[in-house]
Amino acid sequence: MARFNRKGVTKILFAETIASTTYLPTSAEMTGATDYTKQIAAVDGFSLENQEIETPDMDSTFVSKIPGDDQASDSSLTFYEDDTTDTIETDLAKGTVGFVIICRKGKAASTKGMDVYPVRVASSSPTISADNEAAKLMVKFSITDRPLLNATVPSS
Repeated sequence: MARFNRKGVTKILFAETIASTTYLPTSAEMTGATDYTKQIAAVDGFSLENQEIETPDMDSTFVSKIPGDDQASDSSLTFYEDDTTDTIETDLAKGTVGFVIICRKGKAASTKGMDVYPVRVASSSPTISADNEAAKLMVKFSITDRPLLNATVPSS
């Protein structure tokens, strides 16, 4: 098993549209997506969680569980804020609909590990701090449908 560090490998993009109902982007849609990787300071969420159902019975003191509904975890991207432009604030304004594409193993064609999350921007807020750190902007996303997970990056 070859291990790797996500920094320098994983790519995070935002696409305004993906035509496929399965959320698999075309090569052209990937090319047209905005690559925010270099501007991202932190990633939170972007995973599915199962709401398990407890199934206790009178025969045991052990409480068993069965799988229940799936839901997306609370998800956000924290960006470094730019003091000369407001591109992120404009492109990812509250209410913006699109797709967060996470290429966990890079975005070279035919690479596995691409996740596509259909999203709506829930909020976009600066994180104000007196600490000795770069200014940041947190964008929170509502995941609006079941994401496409572990897909293959499309070939051109």
